[in-house]
Amino acid sequence: MSSGCKDETISGYANTNTSWKLVELDGASFPAKATISFPEKGRIAGQAPCNSYSGTQSAPYPWFETGPIAATKRACPDLTAEAEFFEALGQMRLAEVSGDTLILSNEDGREMVFTSLPR
Repeated sequence: MSSGCKDETISGYANTNTSWKLVELDGASFPAKATISFPEKGRIAGQAPCNSYSGTQSAPYPWFETGPIAATKRACPDLTAEAEFFEALGQMRLAEVSGDTLILSNEDGREMVFTSLPR
C-alpha cells in the first residue's frame, strides 16, 4: 500500500473536524470538561480538565493506542479529574465510532464514552 491510501487510524473513521466531549468514565458521569479530537492521521489533540494536550495514535481502527502525550502544565481545581482522564486515556485499546458517540475501551472493562460537540 502506498502512503496515499485511506487513513486506517481512527481519524479515518471519526470526522477530523469534530471534537468529542467525555461524558462518562467507567460507567460514571465525568465531573469535569475534557475533549478529544483526531485532527489528522495518527494524531490526537484536545482539552483535558486543566490543560490542552496532543499526541500520537497510529494503531489501525478499531484498535487505539496513544503514544507519548504532551500537555501544558497549568494548575486548576480539576487536577484530580485531569489525572484520571490521562490515566484512563493511556489504558484504552479499542475505539468505536457510532454516529455522535465515540467509545474507547480496553480488555479490563474500562470505558470512556464521548459525544460529539455541536459545531
